[in-house]
Amino acid sequence: MSTSTLQENKMGVMPEGKLLLNMALPMIVSMLVQALYNVVDSIFVSQVSESAVTALSLAFPIQNLQIGFAVGIGVGVNSLLSKSLGEGNQEAANRTAGNGFILMLIVIALFMLFGAVGVRPYYELQSTVRETVEGGIVYSQICCLLTAGVFLSILGERLLQATGRTVYTMITQSTGAIINIILDPILIHGWFGAPAMGIAGAAVATVIGQWVSAALVWFFNFKFNPEVQFATRYLRMEGNTVRQILVVGVPSIVMNGIGSVMTFGMNQILQNFTETATGVFGVYFKLQSFFFMPLFGLNNAAISIIAFNYGARKPKRITKTLKIACSMALGLMVVGLLVFQLTPDTLLGLFNPSDSFLSIGRAALRTISWSFPIASFCIVLGACFQALGNGIYTTITSLCRQMLVLLPAAYLLSLTGDVDKVWLSFIVAEFASGTATFYFFRRIYREKIQPLFDGQ
Repeated sequence: MSTSTLQENKMGVMPEGKLLLNMALPMIVSMLVQALYNVVDSIFVSQVSESAVTALSLAFPIQNLQIGFAVGIGVGVNSLLSKSLGEGNQEAANRTAGNGFILMLIVIALFMLFGAVGVRPYYELQSTVRETVEGGIVYSQICCLLTAGVFLSILGERLLQATGRTVYTMITQSTGAIINIILDPILIHGWFGAPAMGIAGAAVATVIGQWVSAALVWFFNFKFNPEVQFATRYLRMEGNTVRQILVVGVPSIVMNGIGSVMTFGMNQILQNFTETATGVFGVYFKLQSFFFMPLFGLNNAAISIIAFNYGARKPKRITKTLKIACSMALGLMVVGLLVFQLTPDTLLGLFNPSDSFLSIGRAALRTISWSFPIASFCIVLGACFQALGNGIYTTITSLCRQMLVLLPAAYLLSLTGDVDKVWLSFIVAEFASGTATFYFFRRIYREKIQPLFDGQ
């Protein structure tokens, strides 16, 4: 039996719950390890100074945008590649991989340019504290100028995910994250006789981990992923293929771009209170990644399964996958809610907090976490939008959550003069996003999923 037949049996025949777990668990494990290294970065940096923590918080929009572009193109490649394989169109699958690689190279060049000329104005716009500005500039320049590692790593992982080989992505992501965790204390604080580099050491550790992950993931693609065939003839921009990648990928890029703008805007609002509030916001994002990154791992697995079975015209597998994914996502986020409600002081205590940091952070974690259960449904149903080629719906719901509702609500609540009230904006925004998500899901179900049932 050929490898492609085995792949079809897995994606189109394996029981949906088992398939979802089979594909999602490796990604969830690897993303949990990534969440761990994000937190470890901040823990070691917090031992340098509170200004260093704030510098990392201000760097978050840049890093989020890098990952957003990489994941956006990767999701577009993933969705189209899975659909092409479901239809048995090998040539289209190969073109998708080649054009995805070219798109990544273009974006890498843009971020390197920003690293060279844009980082200093970005930081000077946001802070007047010299230690924060200079530390942030050094950190972000290293991450931008050497950004190719994260882009190539994510593209390679999406190619493996599209063909169901998620165990390899677990290995690559986990290896990169573990290397980062090991290097953090060595490079930041000069353990084992190494020179202490401070916040620059955190950036160098991150970049090294990304490059190791990229090297490993492409080794696995060339060695163990025969469904994707690499050749120079596929490294040519092909208009229709690029368009199909971007139709799904651009909404994801915009969604992450919106996240960066949201973080930038929230930082400006919080800076009107104190730099400590900005640092708290950055730490919150590190901590919530322990729950949201596994949720996105589940989301990525659902995209591949739904796209494959849409191409194979198997609507029952699409709906059952969605039901199971929603149940798993809700369970995960309820756990996140409980952890943030019951143990905020323990979590914040990892970051060498001052009394003010602890007080602001406690209110932030307990308030924002009430939005987690709603977010679980929004994110999983968003996977359906992307897999079925309606990524614009995901963009609209993200706009509701992070721009059109969140920032205005946060600004209005900040006028009370109480920073604790600002965190309520996350709950307000999630309700707005949930309303839009359920409306769009009913619409896409009627337009794309129901006709598959009618045709049987």
